[in-house]
Amino acid sequence: MDKNKFEIVLDYFKKISKIPRCSLNEQEISDYLVNFAKENNFEVYQDDLLNVIIKKEATEGYENAPTVILQGHMDMVCEKNEDVIHDFTKDPIELIVNGDYMSANGTTLGADNGIAVAFCLAILSSNDIPHPAIEVLITSREEIGLLGANAVDGTKLNGKILINIDAEEEGVLFTSCAGGIRSAVKIPITYENILNDNFYEIKITGLKGGHSGMEIDKNRANSNKLLGRVLKNLSEIDSFRIAEVSGGMKVNAIPREAIAKVIFDNENIHEIEDGINNINKIFRNEFQSSDSDISIQLIKINDTLNKVFSNETQSKLISLYTLMPFGVKSMSSNINGLVESSTNLGIVRTDEEFILFNSSTRSSVGSLKTKIIEEISKLSEILNLKMETFASYPEWEYKEKSYIRDLFVEIYNDMYHNKPVITAIHAGLECGILSEKIENSDMIAFGPNIYDVHTPNEKISISSVENTWNYFCEVLKRINKN
Repeated sequence: MDKNKFEIVLDYFKKISKIPRCSLNEQEISDYLVNFAKENNFEVYQDDLLNVIIKKEATEGYENAPTVILQGHMDMVCEKNEDVIHDFTKDPIELIVNGDYMSANGTTLGADNGIAVAFCLAILSSNDIPHPAIEVLITSREEIGLLGANAVDGTKLNGKILINIDAEEEGVLFTSCAGGIRSAVKIPITYENILNDNFYEIKITGLKGGHSGMEIDKNRANSNKLLGRVLKNLSEIDSFRIAEVSGGMKVNAIPREAIAKVIFDNENIHEIEDGINNINKIFRNEFQSSDSDISIQLIKINDTLNKVFSNETQSKLISLYTLMPFGVKSMSSNINGLVESSTNLGIVRTDEEFILFNSSTRSSVGSLKTKIIEEISKLSEILNLKMETFASYPEWEYKEKSYIRDLFVEIYNDMYHNKPVITAIHAGLECGILSEKIENSDMIAFGPNIYDVHTPNEKISISSVENTWNYFCEVLKRINKN
């Protein structure tokens, strides 16, 4: 494949990296896609949730080939390091190229799933890449529960073959995925008035975090769960009162930082400091392979608080921290190494009236997803709390016969003299929802090597993007069933 054609992909990725596209802030990127289509005289459709469908006619000789849907999502997870000044609502992503890798300056890169948008724009703008009739579907709000896909009008699409470009490992083809659901447990806050300047902040940092589906099996620490353990252990050393807790930014990212604002009754803080140092050693031992840089800090705050959580609120808080499930719940018996079900306590936040515990649960088996939700519901009931569920999406089931899967395997073998890995993914792909909207659909998901998605360490392999692009173009070239 001509190098210049591949560079078009990178050019489009750089262009969209200048456009704000956090979930729920997608108007500008959606309008950019619409304007691109209009400028190139393509048929385009934009719905109320900002999903965009762009249609391009087949190139010469492919008029009788089946229409192909190319699919990805426009939004990205917006995370940044604490010391980075960046406003995701207006600032462009600052791209950094270091050898084969492209990353961002202290923020998420947005290759998940900006690379799909770049692939689609490159194909749409090409004049000399042979392909069948194409329907590009770029959805919104994927990262907050696949909400855009849920709103897609399937009657606007004619294609039955769908290529999803939202996978993150070269040479791995996904043919099924987990379904998911999100839950929210709220602890009503009752306060007690207090005047005390013995005010500290307990801060947990240094965790790797990661995608709550893709990295859930890597034994990475969850800062919210760690903070709960710290508070539980400190309650056995000395009495203290909690004024505020927080941790995590996205429910589908393993949280990297957590904070508790507390007031200690004991003026002698040395015993508390020793306790925190001991807990820090325990955590570093437990997570020495996955999160060796865990740090627990006790920081004196020069401020005076006038209210703290009541004893009842604090007791429920520590209990919920301690008992809320996190991590892998079961492994697949059919696919070696595949996580079957899991849950992630992604966000803890203190509002004026409630403390919110927000979790994301995934499973490739619907009944196991229900089982985990029932466990959280029962825990909430025991603590006399209310739980709500939302953003549910179905799993994508494996099909025994698949034309597009066979074609991807055949071409991979021809190009690289090796077989690709055919597997499932323990994450939510929009294929599950779209397979219900597109009758008799035939789908596959693939993509280049992307690392540490949903974290500021996210990076993409440029050579892998090139390999994947060449592979992608060859697939389009060979889809020609007359």
